[in-house]
Amino acid sequence: TLIIACPCALGLATPTSLTVGIGKGAENGILIRSGDALQASEKLNAIILDKTGTITKGEPALTDVVVTQGNAETEVLRLTASLERGSEHPLGEASVKGAEARSLKLSETEEFAAIPGHGVSGRIDGREVLFGNAKLMRDRGIAIDTLQTDWERLAEEGKTPMYVGIDGKAVGLVAVADTVKPDSKAAIDALKALGIEVVMLTGDNERTGRAIARLVGIERVLAEVLPNDKAHEVQKLQLEGKAVGMVGDGVNDAPALAQADVGFAIGTGTDVAIEASDVTLIKGSLVGVVTAIEISCATMRNVRQNLWGAFGYNSLGIPVAMGVLYPFIGLLLSPLIAAAAMAFSSLTVITNANRLRLFQPRRIAS
Repeated sequence: TLIIACPCALGLATPTSLTVGIGKGAENGILIRSGDALQASEKLNAIILDKTGTITKGEPALTDVVVTQGNAETEVLRLTASLERGSEHPLGEASVKGAEARSLKLSETEEFAAIPGHGVSGRIDGREVLFGNAKLMRDRGIAIDTLQTDWERLAEEGKTPMYVGIDGKAVGLVAVADTVKPDSKAAIDALKALGIEVVMLTGDNERTGRAIARLVGIERVLAEVLPNDKAHEVQKLQLEGKAVGMVGDGVNDAPALAQADVGFAIGTGTDVAIEASDVTLIKGSLVGVVTAIEISCATMRNVRQNLWGAFGYNSLGIPVAMGVLYPFIGLLLSPLIAAAAMAFSSLTVITNANRLRLFQPRRIAS
């Protein structure tokens, strides 16, 4: 009875499957930090995707420069690019590259200041220059009504228009656009097919955010979210009773990645985001999120099979060993047979866990 009751198989049931599952993730370019993260991924019913660098390529390009009457397009772009040379924001880099492509000579910026979630400001050639969103302009008391129609048109096209203010007056708009990754829509469709609600999170205005969301089939959009509020948005979704995954790549995504039940970091993103996450997607594609969840589901299904098999073995074996069915199968009362049966149960669990090596994630066409 003591030999049959040995819980070796029960002890092996979970760790062997988790170990194989984590290894299977690594084979597919997914680094899973722990068994807890692998188990939690199966329970996710909501995924928040950061827009820039996650759904899109994160390489915005200058598309439009709109100016008010009496202002030169090249001068507005030159001052904007000069100001953005001191910024590391991707949208600012697009303005600088656009100005350099037009061979504009940039000036040095004095008193440069970055205003998180709003824009940047500074003094260039003796002129006060502001570059950012409508909130920044309103905070500085600058009227932007004359540019509203152009702003709405550009936003509806999926571009990100930003206001330029010089010496207290709105002088124009600079718009940039970031293209969607080829496989984003297919990956989002696959997540929805798994019964997971997909939410897009962006600091962009709502019109631009919804334009991108329409391209990839996302209905729920959280727009104009400041960097410091991303973790709060994750928490609000969790308070709705949902198990939430967060996918991001930037420094300002790190708190949200840590707050989520499972944080997925894009491997091409920042080290801070990777460190704060539970799962790292080496290939930088949303397809990795789908694969990670599928591996989690397959692994936990395998764990349950192991547990039921091991528990069932003990439930049946112990009464037999205690002599309940004696003398009909008295042979099983032999300690040698009991030891062989105990070893066989452990071997069965390990063999079943290794079946995970045959698991193949679905192929998602871009």
